[in-house]
Amino acid sequence: MNFEAAKAYLLSKPEAREDYPFGPPVLVPKIKGSMFATLTKQDGVPHMNLKCDPCFAEELREMYDSIVPGHHMNKTHWNTIVLDGSVPDEELERMIDHSYSLVVKKLKKSQRSLLEQAYDHDELYKELELQFVA
Repeated sequence: MNFEAAKAYLLSKPEAREDYPFGPPVLVPKIKGSMFATLTKQDGVPHMNLKCDPCFAEELREMYDSIVPGHHMNKTHWNTIVLDGSVPDEELERMIDHSYSLVVKKLKKSQRSLLEQAYDHDELYKELELQFVA
C-alpha cells in the first residue's frame, strides 16, 4: 500500500475527517475530533501510526519487521507501520479498521449513538483477529 492508497482508505471510513494539527507533512485522520491514525513520509517512505489492542500490537510487531512501537505515541496502544510493501494491503486495511473501531468505541455515548444510527454496525466496529499472512 502506498501513501495515496493508505490516505484514501483512512478517509473512506465513516465520517473520517482530514486534519493537520502537527503541520502539513502529517495527516491525522479523525472521527468526531478523535484521531485514529497518522500518515506521513519519512525520507520518502510512508509511515502510518495506528491504534491497536495491546495484545495484538506485540504479536504484530513479532510478525512483521516493518511494524514497531508507535513513534511519538503511547507504545503500548499504538504501532508504527512502515509502508514498504512487506505487510499485505488486506492486513493493513484490517489494522486500519481495528484502529478506527477502537476509537469509535471510546467516543462519547451521544457521538457513538449518532454514528450507530447512520451507519451499519459492521462499518463502525471491526475486530482484529490474528489471521495474518506473514
